Amino acid sequence: MTVIIDEGSLKVETELKTENRRRSRPPRRRRQEILEAAAGVFHEKGYKATSIQDIADAVGILKGSLYYYITSKEDLLFEILQDVHQQGLQNLERVDATPGTPLQKIRAFVTLHVTHNAENLVKMAVFFHDFRSLKPERREIIVAERDLYDQHLRSLIAEAQKDGSVCPELDPKLTSIEILGMMNWIYHWYRPNGTLSVSELADTMADFVVAGISCDPKTHKPGHRAKLAPLPEVPAAQNGAGPTAKKRP
Repeated sequence: MTVIIDEGSLKVETELKTENRRRSRPPRRRRQEILEAAAGVFHEKGYKATSIQDIADAVGILKGSLYYYITSKEDLLFEILQDVHQQGLQNLERVDATPGTPLQKIRAFVTLHVTHNAENLVKMAVFFHDFRSLKPERREIIVAERDLYDQHLRSLIAEAQKDGSVCPELDPKLTSIEILGMMNWIYHWYRPNGTLSVSELADTMADFVVAGISCDPKTHKPGHRAKLAPLPEVPAAQNGAGPTAKKRP
């Protein structure tokens, strides 16, 4: 007797069995898998170019099954960005609970922030690339949370200026923007399999920040920062192209 196997039916049956096994996983675990997969696809293709089918394929479930866990693509983006911020806000609580001077707390802030960014490179890239794809009301929530983070660092800088450990000539707002900009940019160039471990990167950047803003109140003199490696006469750009660096008076 000859047994005829319908390959098409067998394939469908296999896919359904696989789908059922995947859907049997706990909802919270499955949702986290979906968020991780969505972040990866957003990072690779961009939010606008990503379809629900792309995300379903990345997770390994049917498109219709994906809607069991989500209602829209924007929901996924918003939850990914919220996850980034919630972890960051938890780090602020850790900074507050850290004993020490304001300057030491700034070191802790930088160390935790760099570590968080370096361990979440894909989500950080999605955050900065696709944040503006959210609807205005959701974008406002993210901006408000971001401002809390920025304000926290500004406050630490101002406190450190009061005890004399940070140079009083620095503007807390501008300094905070500069520090956050440096730390937030690492997703562009840091590679976990490179020469620097995450902890080494965090320590290096924390050293850089602390050394750059610290000051000894006993030896502080107005304008002392500008006297470190004063700007020499920079040759003018050829054909008048490009900016001209001018010496400080």
